[in-house]
Amino acid sequence: LSCREQPIFSTRAHVFQIDPATKRNWIPASKHALTVSYFYDATRNVYRIISVGGTKAIINSTITPNMTFTKTSQKFGQWADSRANTVYGLGFASEQHLSQFAEKFQEVKEAARLAREKSQDKTELTNPALNIASHQVLPSPIISSNGPGEDKLFRSQSADVEITTEKERLKKMLSEGSVSEVQWEAEFFSLQDNNNKLVAALHEANANVDQWKKQLAAYQEETETLRQRVVELESQGTHDSSSENNKEELSQTLEELELLIKAKDEEIQMLKSQKCGRWEAEGEREETLQKLQELEARNAELEQRLHLAEQTLAETLAEREKIQNEVTKVAEIMDVKIFELSEIRQGLAKLVES
Repeated sequence: LSCREQPIFSTRAHVFQIDPATKRNWIPASKHALTVSYFYDATRNVYRIISVGGTKAIINSTITPNMTFTKTSQKFGQWADSRANTVYGLGFASEQHLSQFAEKFQEVKEAARLAREKSQDKTELTNPALNIASHQVLPSPIISSNGPGEDKLFRSQSADVEITTEKERLKKMLSEGSVSEVQWEAEFFSLQDNNNKLVAALHEANANVDQWKKQLAAYQEETETLRQRVVELESQGTHDSSSENNKEELSQTLEELELLIKAKDEEIQMLKSQKCGRWEAEGEREETLQKLQELEARNAELEQRLHLAEQTLAETLAEREKIQNEVTKVAEIMDVKIFELSEIRQGLAKLVES
């Protein structure tokens, strides 16, 4: 790429060349999209399409007025270059990029046509052999009093001044770094690609945040359910307090029954001792035996009540222990859920800070 050429339009596209063997299949020129630019050579007054992959020129096509750029699909276009003996194809990221490239191709093609016509006109005006061969009379401004030789000298000096000015302009642009504009364009498109990747990563992070929010809401709902369960268990624990009171009442009743049984036993023993000295009183003996039987029945009833009270007490203690175990398990589950919630909140906080 010469320093006399300057880019006038750049874009990104996947570059293809036609298969020279089949003339039908496309061969990719690179694995990734490349920078494709229009260049203008001010010295030669020509336009070229250039694309560089690494240190190799993938496209080096000079635009001529007889070239045609054809859109073969919404994102693909092609043109034939007879000088390079190939057909180039470009795949764009969007239909808009394809349209911009096609419009610029038409503009450059028209500019190349005007440049060729202008060049031909200059050749006819400055070449005396062509003028003599065609038997044309030169216009009056050229045939001056100084003669044709001085007119040629004037043209040569003007051309030298123009070339010197062009060299100075190119040196100035070179000092300002305009030659590396193609590399800057490549860096610009690379930054655009990185920006697109960052946007995609941001969208993915937002999707993860939404998912974490849903998970957090589910955890909060589950935590609320566990809290309600704890409240129920605590209410059952309050009921256990009333059961504790019932237990104390039963224990007191048992003590009273034991005292009563003990008193009855003493009365039975006393009656038995009295029975030995009262054999002569048959009627009193029968009455004593009847009282003895009643006392024994009462004693059996009291023993049965005592057994039932002890069984009820044991069942109450077992139920209370079971409820305490459930409360312990629920408390452990709540601790785990609260720890998970704290980790999720810390993750969300870090994500928001980033």
